[in-house]
Amino acid sequence: MSVTGARTLDIPHSALADTLLERLTTAYGAAADPERAGPMRAYMKDVAPFLGLTTPVRRSLFRTVVEGTPRPDEADCTAVALRCWRLPEREYHYFAVDYLRRHAGRCSSAFLPVTRHLVSTVAWWDTVDLLAVHVVGALVAADPELTAEMDAWSTDDDLWIVRTALLHQLRYKQRTDTERLFTYCLRQSGHPDFFVRKAIGWALREYAKTHPDAVRHFLAREEGRFAPLSVREALKNVGA
Repeated sequence: MSVTGARTLDIPHSALADTLLERLTTAYGAAADPERAGPMRAYMKDVAPFLGLTTPVRRSLFRTVVEGTPRPDEADCTAVALRCWRLPEREYHYFAVDYLRRHAGRCSSAFLPVTRHLVSTVAWWDTVDLLAVHVVGALVAADPELTAEMDAWSTDDDLWIVRTALLHQLRYKQRTDTERLFTYCLRQSGHPDFFVRKAIGWALREYAKTHPDAVRHFLAREEGRFAPLSVREALKNVGA
């Protein structure tokens, strides 16, 4: 079965996750700011309720929560991520994303179904983009066989899965698979959703920092295929 094949994701037992979740819910709950929570939820288009923690507060509390804990293994990462995702407030999802960013190197290709679940559940750009670039990107870089999974994701019906495929190479620079990047962009060039069109432009703009001529020539060759938004984003720093 494909590593991203449909199946129920069980939460493994993890003593580390028990410790972290107890610390996390206590610390975040005590620091909640209801007056900030409403505007934060509105800004994120009501994707989830918020506790009202500002980014500096969250970062400080993150360090407090993880202080003195051991490095996790893959089961620990899975348990922390899935348990955080079951909590309603968005700051818990941010904790999981930050934790996975820090420990993505501890996870194998078998972790990809977990990332797919996170990307496609309570989905919005604030979590999807970080998971795409820092977690999915790291997994694929460590196991090139996962590129076949990205090929499948690039044609998925879920726009957030598509966006993840488009963005997973964002930090690869010279290691970027140019043909694959351009293929994904072409596959979704007519996508009706803003977030996919924006991701096409972002992915090309980032690659243009490494190979500007390649991006210019690609867009010139495929003139008329892409939405104006995608083209503007792609050429923002390099010109036509």
